[in-house]
This record gives sequence, structure tokens and C-alpha cells, in this order.
Amino acid sequence: MPSRDALGVPAAVNSVTVQVPAKVNLQLAVGAVRPDGYHELVSVFHAVSLYDEVTVTRADELVVTVEGENADDVPVDRSNLAARAVALLADRLGQSPDVHVHLRKGIPVAGGMAGGSADAAAALVACDTLWRGNTPRDMLRRLGAELGSDVPFSDLGGTAIGTGRGERLAAVPTVGVYHWVFALADGGLSTPAVYRECDRLREAAGTPVPDPAPSESLIAALRAGDVPALGATLTNDLQDAAISLRPSLRATLDAGLAGGALGGIVSGSGPTCAFLAADEAGARTVARALAASGTCRTTRVAFGQVGGARVVPQRLRSTAP
Repeated sequence: MPSRDALGVPAAVNSVTVQVPAKVNLQLAVGAVRPDGYHELVSVFHAVSLYDEVTVTRADELVVTVEGENADDVPVDRSNLAARAVALLADRLGQSPDVHVHLRKGIPVAGGMAGGSADAAAALVACDTLWRGNTPRDMLRRLGAELGSDVPFSDLGGTAIGTGRGERLAAVPTVGVYHWVFALADGGLSTPAVYRECDRLREAAGTPVPDPAPSESLIAALRAGDVPALGATLTNDLQDAAISLRPSLRATLDAGLAGGALGGIVSGSGPTCAFLAADEAGARTVARALAASGTCRTTRVAFGQVGGARVVPQRLRSTAP
């Protein structure tokens, strides 16, 4: 029987699978544009039980394949964020990037739930395991931040406050389980386009842009496990911009709230809308109301918080006899 390390990983493997969750922004506060072109952000991230699985297998060259809903909308060339993660880690480890990366999508594609960032985080963990890099997870998160602002949280999971571009994380203690309904729209929204629209709307309004700060009432609700209070304090500074570009999102938000949700927001840059329910039964009720409203393509029910990227032990395939 092949030897294994403390995590139960065989001493030699040719394939590693990592499961990684979607995120919802319970708060997304967007500040002014910084000199580097990014916006200063405060984001309260929350990981939920919609998952991608990323499998990396030794190969003769770097190849990306995808399965799942809207898989055709995911690039399979070197622009794919998971492929970029593989190349970045390979360069740091002095390793050939020759692996087959297979993405099994359960996170909505281009839905404002960090599916691409999740795949990048998972690819870093999977390749580091495959190549025996023994890279500390905080270092993998720093590498992830070079790829995208949401990548470090996809690795961390749980609930956390992100500052800077969203990449500097501080975990938030939470109590209880939170039940969510996600209303998926047809097509995606470009994140850069939503930020540009946010800037345009602010310029047209002529009002000063405040420095972003965490919502004290939202953090207090999380720490107390107060579901109604959390629903009342969900905020997203990109929501008006997303609705401006996709006016139909307003009807989706109205339908979810009318269907019994305690709160609803556009998730990240959209177009997915996230609704907090009182409990599991309430989530099913909200999902039925949204489906009956005809205001979204489909719904997904999930819960949070959940952990971040993790190796799936049974998916490790040993090269030893």
C-alpha cells in the first residue's frame, strides 16, 4: 500500500481533485478609483454550497476542458483563470505546467459568484498537491491575489471581510446556518462594464464617493446569528449599475422579496440575484415563487457558510502499485 502524508495524500499521485465553493457578497462597498485603476473595496464575503470541482492530471501539455451548465461560455485557452493559475504556480516552483485541467462547473458561469476565481484557487491547491510544492496556504492566497481580487477568499471560505481590492482578508465569526436562493439570469454581465457604469452613474449624480467601510450592523447580525437582521442589512454598491445595464433584474429582486425572502441583492457584479430566507423551508418557498414569476432562468438553493477550497481525498489517484 502506498505511503500517505498527514492529509491522507498518497506519496505519488497523477491526479488531484479540489472542490471549491461559490461566494456571495453580503456587503460590497465600492470606493473611488485608485491610482492603479482599481476601486478601493470593502467586501463581506460568504461562501455557499454551490461548488466547482477542478481536477488536474499529469499530461504532455497544459489543456483545459469544461463540463456543466454553460460550459461553452468558459474559455479553454491560456486566458482561462485556472490555466493562468497553473502557469503562475509552475513558474514559482520551477515546474513544467503540463497538466490537464478539467473544470466541473456547479457555480453559475459569469454570474457574479466568483466561479472563475474559485477555479483559479482550486487549481493552485490541486497543482501544489500534485507537484508536492508544500506551499503554505497563505502564500497560495497571495499568488491568487495576483490573478484576481476574489481568488484568495475562494481558498479561505467561511465569511470574511475583504479590503483593498478585496484580497486582504479577515475572518468574521458567525453563528448558525444561512439559507439562500440564487436566481440565475440568461447571459452574463461583464464585471469591468458594471464598474464603469457605477462610475458613470456616480459622476452623473455629482455626489462625493465615501470611503468604504464594513457595515457594523451587518457584522453584528452575523455574530449573533440574527437572520432577519442580516437580511435587512445586505448591500451592494454595484447593484444600481447592474440594474442599469440589465433592467430586468429589478423585477427579479421584487419577485424574490414578494415571495418571502428576508433580503435580496444582486450578487457581486451580477446578474445573479441572491435572496436570504428564514430557513430551509423558506428557501424552497422563495425558489418556487421566483420560478413562477418568470423573472429568471432558473434558481439554485444553497446554504452557508461553508469551507474554502479542499482536496477531495477519494479523487486522488496514486501512481504507485
